[in-house]
Amino acid sequence: MEILRWLFEAQIPVGGSALLLREVLGNVFGLASALGGMRRKVWAWPAGIVGNLILLTVFLGNVFGAAAPATLWGQAGRQMMFIAVSVYGWQRWRQSQTAAAEANSQTGHQAAAFVPRWATVKTRWILVAAMIIGTAALTPLFDRLGSYPPVWADAWTFMGSLLATYGMAKGWTEFWLIWVAVDIVGVPLLFGAGYYASAFMYLFYGAFTLIGFFVWWRAQRKSATAIAHEPLLTDPVGHP
Repeated sequence: MEILRWLFEAQIPVGGSALLLREVLGNVFGLASALGGMRRKVWAWPAGIVGNLILLTVFLGNVFGAAAPATLWGQAGRQMMFIAVSVYGWQRWRQSQTAAAEANSQTGHQAAAFVPRWATVKTRWILVAAMIIGTAALTPLFDRLGSYPPVWADAWTFMGSLLATYGMAKGWTEFWLIWVAVDIVGVPLLFGAGYYASAFMYLFYGAFTLIGFFVWWRAQRKSATAIAHEPLLTDPVGHP
């Protein structure tokens, strides 16, 4: 109990203010998950889940104490969404990696979780429509719950995070670009709400997601020839 109490109350002095230790720890796990995701490592999912659980307690500021700057229901809700989608992604990547490893057992090389691929044109339009409609639908809900303004920005980051995480689980290279759209709105929102550690992490993610996009794109192009000869590695767990 003492350890939990310390974790919930601990702060890191920065200049004339302080950062919640929980917020910093949650973002550290989030960064580790992003790095693992860029390298297509299965452990990226459980690392992300730990970070999501920690950040959930941070963004529910009014529930877990007044030390948190403000309550952001969209940010809190997306942590719960992350956990649910991450369980799906974790299972999917494990199945894909197992199938790929069995197919490459004679080479002695460690197989990547999967080979990235582009979403179909139809899927891209669905993602765009879901982003716009979802943001419009959630904005009044988050407003009623008392989310920090501008409320539409909180709804935007929630929907974008949902779609990006689902896209990562599916192995769509475009999911990195969705994260860019999330970061553009999320950085000023978090700065305004006083979540400086998360805001700086989002700022870093903005550059990181662009790098991740080109890393996956290069891996996709590099694997094109090999996939043509070894179709089992394309998507062992099936297309959507």
